[in-house]
Amino acid sequence: MAQRLLDALPQTQCTRCGYPDCAAYADAIAQGQADINQCPPGGEEGVARLAAISGKAFKALNPENGVEGPRSVAFVDEAWCIGCTLCIDACPTDAIFGTHKHMHTVIEAYCTGCALCVPVCPVDCIHLENVSGTATGWAAWSPTQADLARTRYAAATSRRAKTETARQVMKAAEAQDTLADLATHSRITDPEELARKKAFIEAAMARARQRTSHQASAIRANALTTSGGACTSSISTPSPDTGNSSLLLGCKKQMSKPAAPLRIPPGAKRTPWALSHCTAAGKSSIHSPTWLSGVV
Repeated sequence: MAQRLLDALPQTQCTRCGYPDCAAYADAIAQGQADINQCPPGGEEGVARLAAISGKAFKALNPENGVEGPRSVAFVDEAWCIGCTLCIDACPTDAIFGTHKHMHTVIEAYCTGCALCVPVCPVDCIHLENVSGTATGWAAWSPTQADLARTRYAAATSRRAKTETARQVMKAAEAQDTLADLATHSRITDPEELARKKAFIEAAMARARQRTSHQASAIRANALTTSGGACTSSISTPSPDTGNSSLLLGCKKQMSKPAAPLRIPPGAKRTPWALSHCTAAGKSSIHSPTWLSGVV
Protein backbone atom coordinates (compact mmCIF):
# COMPACT_ATOMS: atom_id res chain seq x y z
CA MET A 1 0.00 0.00 0.00
CA ALA A 2 2.84 2.40 0.80
CA GLN A 3 4.02 2.32 -2.82
CA ARG A 4 0.52 3.07 -4.14
CA LEU A 5 0.17 5.93 -1.68
CA LEU A 6 3.55 7.28 -2.76
CA ASP A 7 2.49 7.12 -6.41
CA ALA A 8 -0.54 9.28 -5.53
CA LEU A 9 1.51 12.06 -3.90
CA PRO A 10 2.72 15.12 -5.88
CA GLN A 11 6.42 14.46 -5.09
CA THR A 12 7.19 18.06 -4.17
CA GLN A 13 9.26 16.84 -1.16
CA CYS A 14 8.20 19.98 0.71
CA THR A 15 8.06 18.34 4.19
CA ARG A 16 4.89 20.27 5.05
CA CYS A 17 3.27 16.95 5.92
CA GLY A 18 5.66 16.71 8.87
CA TYR A 19 7.84 14.01 7.32
CA PRO A 20 11.25 14.31 5.60
CA ASP A 21 9.90 13.40 2.15
CA CYS A 22 6.89 12.00 0.29
CA ALA A 23 8.05 8.40 0.72
CA ALA A 24 8.25 8.76 4.50
CA TYR A 25 4.74 10.25 4.58
CA ALA A 26 3.37 7.41 2.45
CA ASP A 27 4.96 4.86 4.79
CA ALA A 28 3.47 6.63 7.81
CA ILE A 29 -0.02 6.54 6.29
CA ALA A 30 0.33 2.85 5.44
CA GLN A 31 1.39 2.10 9.02
CA GLY A 32 -1.44 4.14 10.52
CA GLN A 33 0.92 6.75 11.95
CA ALA A 34 -0.23 9.68 9.81
CA ASP A 35 -3.52 10.93 8.46
CA ILE A 36 -4.38 11.36 4.79
CA ASN A 37 -4.99 15.12 4.97
CA GLN A 38 -1.46 16.40 5.60
CA CYS A 39 -0.31 17.22 2.03
CA PRO A 40 -1.14 20.83 1.03
CA PRO A 41 0.41 20.58 -2.48
CA GLY A 42 -1.99 17.74 -3.33
CA GLY A 43 -4.96 19.69 -2.04
CA GLU A 44 -8.45 18.27 -1.68
CA GLU A 45 -8.03 16.06 -4.74
CA GLY A 46 -4.89 14.63 -3.22
CA VAL A 47 -6.74 13.79 -0.01
CA ALA A 48 -9.43 12.06 -2.08
CA ARG A 49 -6.80 9.96 -3.86
CA LEU A 50 -5.20 8.89 -0.60
CA ALA A 51 -8.62 8.11 0.89
CA ALA A 52 -9.48 5.85 -2.05
CA ILE A 53 -6.21 3.93 -1.71
CA SER A 54 -6.13 3.66 2.08
CA GLY A 55 -9.83 3.04 2.59
CA LYS A 56 -10.03 5.90 5.08
CA ALA A 57 -12.83 8.44 5.07
CA PHE A 58 -12.22 11.70 3.22
CA LYS A 59 -11.56 14.72 5.43
CA ALA A 60 -10.63 18.32 4.83
CA LEU A 61 -6.99 19.31 4.59
CA ASN A 62 -5.42 19.82 8.00
CA PRO A 63 -4.76 23.59 8.34
CA GLU A 64 -1.81 22.85 10.64
CA ASN A 65 0.03 21.52 7.59
CA GLY A 66 -0.92 24.45 5.38
CA VAL A 67 -3.57 25.36 2.84
CA GLU A 68 -4.13 24.37 -0.77
CA GLY A 69 -2.75 26.98 -3.13
CA PRO A 70 -1.40 27.63 -6.62
CA ARG A 71 1.92 26.25 -7.77
CA SER A 72 4.85 28.48 -6.91
CA VAL A 73 8.38 28.65 -8.27
CA ALA A 74 11.40 30.08 -6.49
CA PHE A 75 13.36 32.95 -8.00
CA VAL A 76 16.73 34.32 -6.93
CA ASP A 77 17.41 38.05 -6.80
CA GLU A 78 20.90 37.72 -8.21
CA ALA A 79 21.80 41.29 -7.26
CA TRP A 80 21.73 40.08 -3.64
CA CYS A 81 22.99 36.51 -4.06
CA ILE A 82 26.30 35.98 -2.24
CA GLY A 83 26.95 32.48 -3.59
CA CYS A 84 26.75 30.72 -0.23
CA THR A 85 25.29 27.48 -1.80
CA LEU A 86 22.97 26.91 1.18
CA CYS A 87 19.93 26.96 -1.11
CA ILE A 88 21.58 24.41 -3.40
CA ASP A 89 22.05 22.06 -0.46
CA ALA A 90 18.43 22.57 0.62
CA CYS A 91 16.85 21.94 -2.79
CA PRO A 92 15.49 18.37 -2.99
CA THR A 93 15.46 18.23 -6.79
CA ASP A 94 18.72 19.99 -7.70
CA ALA A 95 16.75 22.81 -9.29
CA ILE A 96 19.22 25.53 -8.28
CA PHE A 97 22.29 26.07 -10.42
CA GLY A 98 25.41 27.80 -9.17
CA THR A 99 28.65 27.42 -7.28
CA HIS A 100 30.49 28.89 -4.31
CA LYS A 101 30.83 32.70 -4.44
CA HIS A 102 29.08 32.84 -7.81
CA MET A 103 25.49 33.80 -8.35
CA HIS A 104 22.81 31.12 -8.31
CA THR A 105 19.71 30.73 -10.44
CA VAL A 106 16.63 28.52 -10.32
CA ILE A 107 15.79 26.22 -13.23
CA GLU A 108 12.04 26.71 -13.29
CA ALA A 109 11.20 23.39 -14.97
CA TYR A 110 12.78 21.50 -12.06
CA CYS A 111 11.46 23.60 -9.17
CA THR A 112 8.61 22.01 -7.18
CA GLY A 113 7.85 25.13 -5.17
CA CYS A 114 8.75 23.36 -1.93
CA ALA A 115 10.13 26.66 -0.50
CA LEU A 116 12.88 24.85 1.42
CA CYS A 117 15.44 27.21 -0.10
CA VAL A 118 13.76 30.35 1.25
CA PRO A 119 14.49 30.09 5.00
CA VAL A 120 18.13 29.03 4.56
CA CYS A 121 19.11 32.10 2.52
CA PRO A 122 21.09 34.44 4.81
CA VAL A 123 20.33 37.55 2.74
CA ASP A 124 16.66 36.86 1.88
CA CYS A 125 17.27 36.97 -1.85
CA ILE A 126 14.84 34.14 -2.74
CA HIS A 127 11.13 34.64 -3.25
CA LEU A 128 8.25 32.54 -4.56
CA GLU A 129 6.00 33.49 -7.46
CA ASN A 130 2.64 32.06 -8.48
CA VAL A 131 3.02 30.34 -11.87
CA SER A 132 -0.34 28.56 -12.10
CA GLY A 133 -2.79 31.44 -11.74
CA THR A 134 -5.99 30.34 -10.04
CA ALA A 135 -5.30 26.62 -10.49
CA THR A 136 -4.44 24.87 -7.22
CA GLY A 137 -3.47 21.41 -6.01
CA TRP A 138 -3.34 18.74 -8.69
CA ALA A 139 -4.96 21.15 -11.14
CA ALA A 140 -1.71 23.13 -11.02
CA TRP A 141 0.64 20.13 -11.03
CA SER A 142 0.67 17.35 -13.63
CA PRO A 143 1.59 13.66 -13.24
CA THR A 144 4.50 14.30 -15.64
CA GLN A 145 5.85 17.01 -13.37
CA ALA A 146 5.42 14.74 -10.36
CA ASP A 147 7.35 11.94 -12.10
CA LEU A 148 10.17 14.32 -13.03
CA ALA A 149 10.40 15.64 -9.47
CA ARG A 150 10.44 12.10 -8.11
CA THR A 151 13.24 11.04 -10.45
CA ARG A 152 15.33 14.11 -9.72
CA TYR A 153 14.86 13.74 -5.97
CA ALA A 154 16.01 10.13 -6.12
CA ALA A 155 19.06 11.11 -8.18
CA ALA A 156 19.93 14.00 -5.86
CA THR A 157 19.55 11.80 -2.79
CA SER A 158 21.80 9.14 -4.29
CA ARG A 159 24.43 11.70 -5.28
CA ARG A 160 24.46 13.27 -1.83
CA ALA A 161 24.82 9.86 -0.20
CA LYS A 162 27.84 9.11 -2.38
CA THR A 163 29.35 12.51 -1.63
CA GLU A 164 28.93 12.05 2.11
CA THR A 165 30.36 8.54 1.96
CA ALA A 166 33.40 9.81 0.06
CA ARG A 167 33.89 12.58 2.61
CA GLN A 168 33.73 10.13 5.49
CA VAL A 169 36.19 7.80 3.74
CA MET A 170 38.63 10.69 3.31
CA LYS A 171 38.30 11.67 6.96
CA ALA A 172 38.81 8.06 8.02
CA ALA A 173 41.94 7.80 5.88
CA GLU A 174 43.36 10.95 7.46
CA ALA A 175 42.59 9.62 10.93
CA GLN A 176 44.18 6.30 10.02
CA ASP A 177 47.37 8.06 8.93
CA THR A 178 47.47 9.90 12.23
CA LEU A 179 46.80 6.71 14.14
CA ALA A 180 49.59 4.86 12.35
CA ASP A 181 52.12 7.36 13.66
CA LEU A 182 50.39 8.52 16.82
CA ALA A 183 53.60 9.12 18.74
CA THR A 184 54.64 11.79 16.23
CA HIS A 185 51.25 13.53 16.27
CA SER A 186 50.77 13.48 20.03
CA ARG A 187 52.42 15.28 22.92
CA ILE A 188 51.94 12.15 25.05
CA THR A 189 55.15 10.20 25.58
CA ASP A 190 54.03 7.53 28.04
CA PRO A 191 53.58 4.22 26.11
CA GLU A 192 50.59 3.10 28.19
CA GLU A 193 48.82 6.41 27.76
CA LEU A 194 49.52 6.33 24.01
CA ALA A 195 48.06 2.82 23.82
CA ARG A 196 44.90 3.96 25.63
CA LYS A 197 44.56 6.94 23.29
CA LYS A 198 45.07 4.71 20.26
CA ALA A 199 42.38 2.30 21.48
CA PHE A 200 40.01 5.22 22.07
CA ILE A 201 40.58 6.60 18.55
CA GLU A 202 40.15 3.16 16.97
CA ALA A 203 36.84 2.68 18.78
CA ALA A 204 35.63 6.12 17.68
CA MET A 205 36.61 5.37 14.07
CA ALA A 206 34.75 2.05 14.18
CA ARG A 207 31.60 3.79 15.44
CA ALA A 208 31.93 6.45 12.74
CA ARG A 209 32.31 3.82 10.01
CA GLN A 210 29.26 1.96 11.26
CA ARG A 211 27.20 5.14 11.49
CA THR A 212 28.23 6.24 8.00
CA SER A 213 27.41 2.82 6.59
CA HIS A 214 23.96 2.82 8.17
CA GLN A 215 23.23 6.38 7.02
CA ALA A 216 24.32 5.69 3.45
CA SER A 217 22.28 2.49 3.33
CA ALA A 218 19.21 4.28 4.63
CA ILE A 219 19.59 7.10 2.11
CA ARG A 220 20.05 4.69 -0.79
CA ALA A 221 17.06 2.62 0.31
CA ASN A 222 14.95 5.76 0.54
CA ALA A 223 16.09 6.85 -2.92
CA LEU A 224 15.11 3.47 -4.37
CA THR A 225 11.70 3.69 -2.72
CA THR A 226 11.15 7.25 -3.91
CA SER A 227 12.13 6.41 -7.49
CA GLY A 228 10.05 3.26 -7.57
CA GLY A 229 13.12 1.01 -7.62
CA ALA A 230 14.95 2.78 -10.41
CA CYS A 231 17.33 5.15 -8.68
CA THR A 232 19.88 6.71 -10.99
CA SER A 233 23.29 8.04 -10.04
CA SER A 234 23.09 11.00 -12.38
CA ILE A 235 20.41 13.21 -13.87
CA SER A 236 19.90 12.88 -17.59
CA THR A 237 19.78 15.94 -19.80
CA PRO A 238 16.24 16.89 -20.87
CA SER A 239 15.24 16.17 -24.43
CA PRO A 240 15.95 18.97 -26.92
CA ASP A 241 12.28 19.65 -27.59
CA THR A 242 11.81 20.97 -24.04
CA GLY A 243 14.40 23.67 -24.53
CA ASN A 244 15.92 22.92 -21.14
CA SER A 245 19.25 21.85 -22.65
CA SER A 246 19.67 25.33 -24.10
CA LEU A 247 18.67 26.82 -20.77
CA LEU A 248 21.30 24.79 -18.95
CA LEU A 249 23.97 25.73 -21.50
CA GLY A 250 23.21 29.41 -21.16
CA CYS A 251 22.99 29.02 -17.41
CA LYS A 252 26.44 27.42 -17.25
CA LYS A 253 27.94 30.26 -19.29
CA GLN A 254 26.39 32.85 -17.01
CA MET A 255 27.29 31.02 -13.80
CA SER A 256 30.96 30.90 -14.85
CA LYS A 257 31.18 34.66 -14.46
CA PRO A 258 32.14 36.02 -11.04
CA ALA A 259 29.74 38.63 -9.77
CA ALA A 260 30.58 42.31 -9.60
CA PRO A 261 30.82 44.17 -6.25
CA LEU A 262 27.41 44.66 -4.70
CA ARG A 263 25.74 48.05 -4.82
CA ILE A 264 23.49 48.33 -1.77
CA PRO A 265 20.19 50.14 -2.51
CA PRO A 266 19.36 53.06 -0.17
CA GLY A 267 17.35 51.89 2.82
CA ALA A 268 17.96 48.23 2.09
CA LYS A 269 18.70 45.67 4.77
CA ARG A 270 22.40 45.69 5.62
CA THR A 271 24.01 43.07 7.82
CA PRO A 272 27.76 42.97 8.55
CA TRP A 273 27.98 39.37 7.39
CA ALA A 274 26.19 40.08 4.12
CA LEU A 275 28.18 43.23 3.40
CA SER A 276 31.49 41.45 3.98
CA HIS A 277 30.65 38.47 1.77
CA CYS A 278 28.39 39.86 -0.92
CA THR A 279 28.81 39.33 -4.63
CA ALA A 280 26.31 40.46 -7.21
CA ALA A 281 24.92 39.54 -10.59
CA GLY A 282 22.42 40.46 -13.26
CA LYS A 283 18.87 39.28 -13.74
CA SER A 284 16.69 37.50 -11.24
CA SER A 285 16.03 34.05 -12.65
CA ILE A 286 16.15 31.65 -15.54
CA HIS A 287 12.43 32.34 -16.02
CA SER A 288 13.01 35.39 -18.21
CA PRO A 289 16.69 36.44 -18.14
CA THR A 290 17.98 38.94 -20.70
CA TRP A 291 21.20 36.95 -20.96
CA LEU A 292 19.18 34.07 -22.40
CA SER A 293 17.12 36.11 -24.83
CA GLY A 294 15.79 33.98 -27.62
CA VAL A 295 16.00 30.75 -25.61
CA VAL A 296 12.64 29.27 -24.71
